[in-house]
Amino acid sequence: MEDPIVVGLDIGTSKVCTLVARVENGTNLRILGVGIEPSQGIRRGNVVDINSASQSIARSIEKAERTSGYEINSALVSLAGSQVSSMNSRGVVGISGRVIDQDDVYRALDSAQAVAVPHDREIIHVIQRGFTVDGQSGIRKPIGMHGFRMEVEAHIITASASTVENLRQCVSMGGIEASQFVLNPLAAGEMVLSDSERAMGVAVVDLGGGTTDLAIYIDGDVWYTNVLNVGSGHVTSDIAQGLRLPVEVAEEVKLHHGYANLDEIPEDETFNIVSFGSEQSRKVSRRELTDIIEARVEEIFMIVHKEIKRSGYDGMLPAGLVLTGGGSMLPGIRKLATRVTGLPARIGKPEKMVGLTDQISYPAFATSVGLLQWAILMSETNQTPNERHGKSGKPFDIKAEKIKNWLGKLLP
Repeated sequence: MEDPIVVGLDIGTSKVCTLVARVENGTNLRILGVGIEPSQGIRRGNVVDINSASQSIARSIEKAERTSGYEINSALVSLAGSQVSSMNSRGVVGISGRVIDQDDVYRALDSAQAVAVPHDREIIHVIQRGFTVDGQSGIRKPIGMHGFRMEVEAHIITASASTVENLRQCVSMGGIEASQFVLNPLAAGEMVLSDSERAMGVAVVDLGGGTTDLAIYIDGDVWYTNVLNVGSGHVTSDIAQGLRLPVEVAEEVKLHHGYANLDEIPEDETFNIVSFGSEQSRKVSRRELTDIIEARVEEIFMIVHKEIKRSGYDGMLPAGLVLTGGGSMLPGIRKLATRVTGLPARIGKPEKMVGLTDQISYPAFATSVGLLQWAILMSETNQTPNERHGKSGKPFDIKAEKIKNWLGKLLP
């Protein structure tokens, strides 16, 4: 049996990244194709110009097809945007004293979905958090156990139906089908978290260009998710206004001279820039730049800390924060995160992959590679959740090779 091919399409505010990989030995990723394109028509995770966005997607897909040699027909697609929200729910089913099987788990998760969801919202994920069988709680895998009554505690993630449909339309206009949408921090979490961090309690903070995505893991499962309407693009905007620079130049200044901790910058360090309305360069103190950056990044982490407290799980995160996304590449940001939140922090980046990895071995591509890792998780049984709900769900369809028998770890 040939190794399956998986495809991930990460649509962000700053970039669109399409990855094609072969799954070797059931778990290892060999990157075969990479297509990275500047993002247009996307603002804060939402589509604001369908034509521009679809063109960026199409160019990214074309690059990935050219480098991999495969024609792509569908992919897992990342989802962010401030229109994402979540809730917790419980589902209960009767077992009649027999052995619990996979269908019983499906029925329990279906029961958990029986909540009032507004007509303008779409359920993206239903994540199992834990099971209770005949009053015994804390069960992670009930299949094979005997029982009469099973409960499941589930985390339900919804998104604006129009936001999802606009993104689906952009992907379709780009020439492929969106097999399933995966929330950004969940995809990134699959790539950057260790099993011990998930078990102890940890928060993934994905610092994107337009949004900051948060996912809290406790006892090995996702307990809380949210998308915050602030990102590293705000840092760039502050630099552009503070130093009177074009946004493109401000981004370059941030990448080459940026730092998030003012205490670590010498008083006499300077660099040259060309401001608006001037033809000559001028010297700028690096401390002036760092002061601008630190103020905004500190505000972002204050918002993150406030959101963690609002979740009610702030005292259950001994593993602290794992920072990922392009914004986490800013030097000094880890110390600033710890100072503001009081939690230990580390930078998470993609690992354990081979092939064309030179461009994507950075935190900015954690979600992109995480989508591929997500696809591996979707190969545990031979039934797709879309098939169960009577929808026309397809696995990844690549004309040279096809993946069959894959299942979403999450529903629907």
